[in-house]
Formats: sequence, structure tokens, C-alpha cells
Amino acid sequence: MDIIEILTELIDEDTDQPRYQFDEEALEELMKSIEELGLLSPIKVRTTSNGRYKIIYGNRRYKASKMLGRKTIPCIVSTVTDEMEIYLEQIAENLTREGFSPIEEAEAFNKLLNDPKFRSSTKFLSGKLGKPESYIKNKCELLKFGNAVKKLIVNGTEIRKDKLTEDQLLPLKDLPIEHRDPLALIVARDELPVSDVKKIAKLFKDKSISDSTKDKLLFKTGSGLIETWSTYEQNKAERAKPAAEPKPSAKAKKHEQEQELAQQPAQEQERATKQDVSQPSATVVPIELMLQTLAAALPPHSPLPADVLNSVAAIRASEQDRFAHAVNSIINSLEQHLTEWRTVRELVKTTSVTAIASLQE
Repeated sequence: MDIIEILTELIDEDTDQPRYQFDEEALEELMKSIEELGLLSPIKVRTTSNGRYKIIYGNRRYKASKMLGRKTIPCIVSTVTDEMEIYLEQIAENLTREGFSPIEEAEAFNKLLNDPKFRSSTKFLSGKLGKPESYIKNKCELLKFGNAVKKLIVNGTEIRKDKLTEDQLLPLKDLPIEHRDPLALIVARDELPVSDVKKIAKLFKDKSISDSTKDKLLFKTGSGLIETWSTYEQNKAERAKPAAEPKPSAKAKKHEQEQELAQQPAQEQERATKQDVSQPSATVVPIELMLQTLAAALPPHSPLPADVLNSVAAIRASEQDRFAHAVNSIINSLEQHLTEWRTVRELVKTTSVTAIASLQE
């Protein structure tokens, strides 16, 4: 493998290569190293028209050398002309280097899979790059998120404030975009561990919870979302519990009551019948469960402080429509609840009057 010195002015960067993000601080350090020790590793180029060269890999070393005013740079000249082979070589080289971001990887894999020029398969890429198919697929899932989220994605598994790891994001990947990105930003802000993200994702995937309720949950903090998940799971577990004793069928229960009444004097029969109406059932009926669930979800009312009300003016213009929509959703939901529970209150009054009247007969 021959290494030759090529004039820096004859070399062009490859603007279509997988890596395009370069940390300025790291570039400064590389410049100091080259200035003190020289370029320890050559870059790789290929020939193009008019006697010029295009970089296959080594863009950072080229940039640093050029900024130092180096007139020549040591190069390996490749004879490969196949675009697929060149692009795969660029990816393989960058995978061994620090600073190749997860999004750059994802975009490179996605290009090889979907660009008409390549149209590869994950199996083919896996064999060529020595990476499991699941690795390639998971990287591509990161492209589902918006730019605001993508900018926060970093390598590694360390949980850091205002940063996101691949493991933190993957549980959210199948949620609708209107929930996926806001939740990802909450995860980054509140430094949520992967186990908590999985619980929140499970909550938002639950089809029994309406979209309007999920929209309201986006205003909670990370810890608030975990608390909501915990309460919801507890309530669900309570509802799923079987009765302590099997209930007799209606026919068997009626027969048992008739036998008891037959053994009592007539006056006792009348008293028992009236008590039957007045005594509440030991079994919790559905409307009681609904009331308990609503009461647990609603915090005690307290007036909003003046400084909280005045903070409305601080909402960014880009967020005002979404905030107003959320306020309207809450008001509509509360008004619907109010209408229904007023009806329940009237039914309770009517039932109570009927029960009293039957006792007085």
C-alpha cells in the first residue's frame, strides 16, 4: 500500500460522505497534535477528473492540515470506483472513530437501504459492516424523531441532562409524533432512566386512555408521569381482582331468600323485606368505581396564585396555540364530567326518595 504526498490544493472534500459533524474543540486538538508530531496516519483519496482527488476518509485530518497551511498531505490513493464499495468503506472507517454520531450512522444506513443508487438490505449491510441487523434497524428508528430531539442524541448509555441515548429513545419510537417528540424532550430534561421511559411508553400505548387525556399528560414532569403510571396500574390491578367469594346466581339467591322468609313469622317477613330495600349492597358497583377513580385523579382545588396566572404572558408565541388547545380540552372534559355527575346526583336523590317511600308503606 503506497503512501504518496499530494498537494493539498488538489484534494477536494467529499460532501456526500457519512460524517459531516465536526467538533471544533476536537479539531483544535488535532491541529496541535499535527503541528507537534506531524500527521501520523495518511488520508485515503480516489482520483477524479482533471487530475484532482476526492477524499474517501480522513476529512478531519485534511481540514486540520489545511488550516495549518500544510502544502502537501500524505495519502493512500484508492483504485476503487464502485460507489457502493466507497460508501461502505467510509462508514466502516467512521465506525472505528470517535465522534461519529448515532444520527450520522442512522442517516448513512438509511441512505444505503433506501437511496435508489444503492437499495441494499439490512442483511447485506450486516455482513459487510460486521454489525447485527438489529443494530442497523435500531439506528434507523432514531430518524423517526424530529430535529429538536435528534440534536440531543449522543453515543453511549450514560444518562445526562438535556442529552438522549439510543436506549432512552427506543421505547418511544412507535408512539405518534405528537406524543413521541414531547416525551423525548421531557426524558432529556428530567434525566429519566430507561426503566422509567418504558413505563411512560406503556402508559401512552394504552388504547383505553383517550388521546385528549394523553395530551394533558404532556404538561407533567417526568416524575409526575411515573406517578400517574403507578396510580393507573394500581387502579387497573384493583379492578382486575376477583371477588373474595363466588357470587351465587340470581336464581339461587332468590331461592335462598324465599326459604329464609318461609321460616320467619309474618311480621318478621315484612321487616326483612323492608330492610332489604334500605340496606346497601356490600359489592362495589361500577358507578362507585368510576367515582373512586375520578376522585383519585382530581387534586383538591386551590386558587391559582397571581404569579402563576400572570405567567401566561411568558408563553412563547410558537406554543400559544398548543397551550390554548390544551386548556380548551381540559375545560370541555371537566364540563362533560360535571354534566354527567349532576345527573348521577339527581338519580341518587330519586333513588333515596323511592326507598324511603317503600319503607313507609
